[in-house]
Amino acid sequence: MSPTEQQPWEWDEPTWRRHVGRVRAGRPLLPERLPDRWPGGARCAVAVSFDSDHETPSLRDGETSPGKLAQGEYGARVAVPKILRLLDRHRVPASFYMPAVCALLRPEEARGYVAAGHEVALHGWIHERNTLLSAADERELQLRSADALERVTGTRPVGIRTPSWDFSDNTLDIIREMGLLYDSSLMADDEPYELLADGEATGVVEIPVEWIRDDAPYFMMDRFASLRPYIAPRDVLRVWQDEFDAAYAEGGLFQLTLHPHIIGHRSRLTVLDELLGYIAGREGVWYATHQQIAEHCLSGRPPHTA
Repeated sequence: MSPTEQQPWEWDEPTWRRHVGRVRAGRPLLPERLPDRWPGGARCAVAVSFDSDHETPSLRDGETSPGKLAQGEYGARVAVPKILRLLDRHRVPASFYMPAVCALLRPEEARGYVAAGHEVALHGWIHERNTLLSAADERELQLRSADALERVTGTRPVGIRTPSWDFSDNTLDIIREMGLLYDSSLMADDEPYELLADGEATGVVEIPVEWIRDDAPYFMMDRFASLRPYIAPRDVLRVWQDEFDAAYAEGGLFQLTLHPHIIGHRSRLTVLDELLGYIAGREGVWYATHQQIAEHCLSGRPPHTA
């Protein structure tokens, strides 16, 4: 913060209201009551997703040592094949958010997701920190990423999950310019909602995420810092089962965010296997990609226009 900038406690009311109102939650996008909420009268929707970051968080930070890059390589080399077999066995479609650099490093992996019936969506160029970028740089990287994913997979992505779930003041404008159907980076609800930009309805679906339903906070490790996994995998299973049970009871959405290089280790993949088996024990569950969730949210509920 420069010496000429005001401190937050010095802002006048229009200033703090402008910041709060820049990107907000708009109308809910699901019918209020079952059985009209989900296709076929389903009781609950389940949307499983994977951020296939692999080496890009290290590359983004200029960490080019073989040791750091090998941790990411595990995700592509070992975890992804296991994850695809597990999803196939449980007959669960998933959404894979892939930095473009990862798709260019391993085009066969990106094409493999599509061939298996999964969605591939935007997750930045090199897992960049978009809140540190100029509007022009953020826009150029997202457009370049969409072009790269389309070139590799043959399908242009319709959704985005911003790297690290960061949202700059320009992110939503770029999403709208690109004509994307949905975002999955924000946390203003348990259920899908429409994004507002400065109070204006955008027609963009938000499929909300939450750190509770993400593997990274539970399992990440950095030996040179205080970042440590302090919870056993089976304790995390109980958290996710409780999250699913509550979504099922409410007739809502259970959304899960995972990372191949994190969840793909043996004791943790066992937890995902057991979680999917647990969910399969309930009747009336609709498994869907995030794209399918967004399309369903807008079916019969046309976006508001300015």
